[in-house]
Amino acid sequence: MLNIKNLEKIFYKGTPNENIAINKLDLTVNKGDFITIVGSNGAGKSTLLNSIAGVFPVENGSIILDSQDITKKSEYKCAQKIGRVFQNPLAGTSPEMTIEENLSLAISKSNNLSLKWGLNKSKRKVMNKHLKKIDLGLEKRLTTKVKLLSGGQRQALTLLMATVANPSLLLLDEHTAALDPATAIKIKNVTAELVNENNITTLMITHNMEDAIKMGNRLIMMDGGHIIYDIKAEEKENLTIKKLLKMFEIKHGGKFNNDRMLLSV
Repeated sequence: MLNIKNLEKIFYKGTPNENIAINKLDLTVNKGDFITIVGSNGAGKSTLLNSIAGVFPVENGSIILDSQDITKKSEYKCAQKIGRVFQNPLAGTSPEMTIEENLSLAISKSNNLSLKWGLNKSKRKVMNKHLKKIDLGLEKRLTTKVKLLSGGQRQALTLLMATVANPSLLLLDEHTAALDPATAIKIKNVTAELVNENNITTLMITHNMEDAIKMGNRLIMMDGGHIIYDIKAEEKENLTIKKLLKMFEIKHGGKFNNDRMLLSV
């Protein structure tokens, strides 16, 4: 359902600072895949997600989502089919709006209602059902402004907003990295539940190698703008952090150099 072919993204092209962030990358994602993405600093992980989402125009290649070419579509257009959750919990919600107003916008999007986000009894019933799933008591605080929530609560709400719209693709860019350990575990559990329950095709960047191995059905490792490993099914189930690091060293020809990932082991 997602087919990326010969993708190339170059920053500062034609200057002394030219940087090939994505280098002739190919990736085929099947419906329902939950792919974790790992790699050292500068491997191209976030650039890949931003290119798919229409944030960065690419130099070459194609991105086909649900049989539609979205390669040159704007971020706004891509957002109609793609849900996103960022590392910063403040990025995915409107702080001056209430919980129910934020969620209402997301629900309206799922029903192709554009900005007709008016609240009614039916919508509040749907909100209550969804908020109970994340088990943070937010269903009792519908009229609370989002700016008054904790980082974990905002991230959980953002995740719910991104999935309630039934996106074709969900992009998670280190969405638990800025949270304390206990809250991060909670958000990861909510993520797995929402993705599995709705069979949402997902790409998740993480610096936690244990999470990369345990979560999802595929793991891809990036280096230098390439995908150097695509580990699936049974092979992923038998994978260990030690094996993963060794695989990187063999392919890369050197030690893994990401302190954040090594410290998360």
